[in-house]
Amino acid sequence: MTSTAAAVITGMGVIAPTGLGAESHWSRTLAGRAAIGRISHFDAERYPSRLAGEIAGFDPREHGIPGRLLPQTDHMTRLSLVAAEWAFKDAGVDLAAMPEYGVGVVTASSAGGFAFGHRELHNLWSKGPEHVSAYQSFAWFYAVNTGQISIRHGLRGPGGVVVTEQAGGLDALAKARRHLRDGVPMVIAGGVDGSPSPWGWVAQLAGGRISTADDPERAYLPFDEDAAGHVPGEGGALFVLETPESARARGVRSWYAEIAGQASTFDPAPGSGRPSTLRRAAELALDEAGLEPGDIDVVFADAAGTPDLDRAEAQAVRELFGPQGVPVTAPKTMTGRLGAGGAALDLATAVLSIRDGVIPPTANVRRPVAEYGIDLVRTPRHVPVSAALVLARGHGGFNAAAAVTRQR
Repeated sequence: MTSTAAAVITGMGVIAPTGLGAESHWSRTLAGRAAIGRISHFDAERYPSRLAGEIAGFDPREHGIPGRLLPQTDHMTRLSLVAAEWAFKDAGVDLAAMPEYGVGVVTASSAGGFAFGHRELHNLWSKGPEHVSAYQSFAWFYAVNTGQISIRHGLRGPGGVVVTEQAGGLDALAKARRHLRDGVPMVIAGGVDGSPSPWGWVAQLAGGRISTADDPERAYLPFDEDAAGHVPGEGGALFVLETPESARARGVRSWYAEIAGQASTFDPAPGSGRPSTLRRAAELALDEAGLEPGDIDVVFADAAGTPDLDRAEAQAVRELFGPQGVPVTAPKTMTGRLGAGGAALDLATAVLSIRDGVIPPTANVRRPVAEYGIDLVRTPRHVPVSAALVLARGHGGFNAAAAVTRQR
């Protein structure tokens, strides 16, 4: 599946373990300072995995979330509301001047408000139904971020949510591009995700891909000889997307970048013997963008962190670009994998890479697997970046790719 409308990024809101705001995140990422540590949201000592990429120092009241919303919202939704506020401010949007149905919302989610749901189910089991919040009816729901953002900003354009796990951040942008193609002037889209609660943690542990290492520097090592799983995290990014014509109509003459091509594919059933379609997603995204593999300056890898999945991704990159044919980076080693927010944060980081002409590093990887044949960036690399390819894979066979280019 490919989307067929170019979209320019005129604003973005980044909220991640590496920083509150795009510049804070970017500064720490370039410094290679990982933000993975012991879980503080709950007591994780009884669990086999005890590390996560958490967002520190976030007080929703300090970021303008009204007190009336606090009892209604999960932590993840509060992060999303702040990211949306920052994205609109960054884009310089006067929402009151937009057409009544002119701004849409598309978000990605993997679980919804898990921490909120856990708390209310605990109340149900331990105290009885009269102690369950009425807000449980929607606060847990995977579409709640779309709803709360649209309500807070009075947005009446098309809304939606996609649930494709780690691929969701890119798939939400693809859906937003289709809305732009259909004539909607502006869409805010992306993903902010996380499930920092025992209920959410157990659900992730069941997937069997979480690292059990206790050393934060050795827990998440994609493409490394010691790769043995990933570390979950929380956060992501939201983007204000417009067509170039829409942006110029409101006086915007320059923007961060263009999402020039995008595609999603689905892997064949396990045991079928058929290969992953990740490479096909990348090829389709490049085709739509009108780019050749040689035009891509960096690949932001999905970087699953398990040997089988790393090997498959490295093969797809190697077959498309040739051995050592393109710089490959995985800055998510500093944040962990953020569910539906992970690919959105990668795309924001790619945009900043294009802006500043530097490829951010993959942290902590000391022994890259030589047979993978990829040029893994482990220290910041200062080179011109005109086009980046972002790859993402969601648990269950979802693949997504986005080609992002400098303003053309």
